[in-house]
Amino acid sequence: MVLAPDHRDRPSKYHSTFTFIVLPMLGFFKKKVWLLALLLLLGAKGIYAQDAGSSVHEAVSVTFLNQLIDTAKKYYPKMKTFDHKISIANSNVSKARNAWFDIFTFAYQYSPNNSTTLVNPSILNGYQLGLFVNMGSLFTKPQGVKQAKEQLAINKLEKEEYIISIETEVKIRYFTYIKQVTILKAMTQGLIDAENAMKQVKYRFEKSEDSFDNYSKSLLTYADRKQSVIEAEGALLIAKSSLEELVCKKLEDIR
Repeated sequence: MVLAPDHRDRPSKYHSTFTFIVLPMLGFFKKKVWLLALLLLLGAKGIYAQDAGSSVHEAVSVTFLNQLIDTAKKYYPKMKTFDHKISIANSNVSKARNAWFDIFTFAYQYSPNNSTTLVNPSILNGYQLGLFVNMGSLFTKPQGVKQAKEQLAINKLEKEEYIISIETEVKIRYFTYIKQVTILKAMTQGLIDAENAMKQVKYRFEKSEDSFDNYSKSLLTYADRKQSVIEAEGALLIAKSSLEELVCKKLEDIR
């Protein structure tokens, strides 16, 4: 018996042609898929870096914040100004209290026994003492004491008000400083990711496995991230200087 040849066991010319066309397309799509995966990985890393460093609340140190507030209360010049005002007001209260003695006037006179004449007749001879009371001052002195006490109370209240203000201002500037530190960390991590991605694209471009357009985009992304880091560094220095203005010390000295 002669068996007819089975054509399914041999590749046809159509099968060869299909293989010739599909293989290059698979290579083309493989490059595109790899590039897409790389971009997604870069984006995911950037998002993760931002999420990891974006928690300002976790970076806040309550202990260090209290140290900053206490340092500002102790060394900020305007706080000393209120202390001097209160000291002056205390002195004015004491002065007003001692002014009670101003309403009394003491006087004395000495008349010898042989000094009586027709021109200057004198009934009493010897030492004569006199006490005079200023009735007008008797009614005005209590008001002066009260006014001095009220001024002292006003100065104390002004100091308490300023303490609240300086505490709030230190907190605001500290939180701004922490925010800038967190932003700089996120930007720095994004710069590292962009640099790594650029190196990978550059390597593939040098091996003719990637296009010049993708390589240019990676360079632009890296330059943009670098600029963001520089801007974040400048904002951090400004926030640090603003906080040090209130505490009158370098933050490194307080730590």
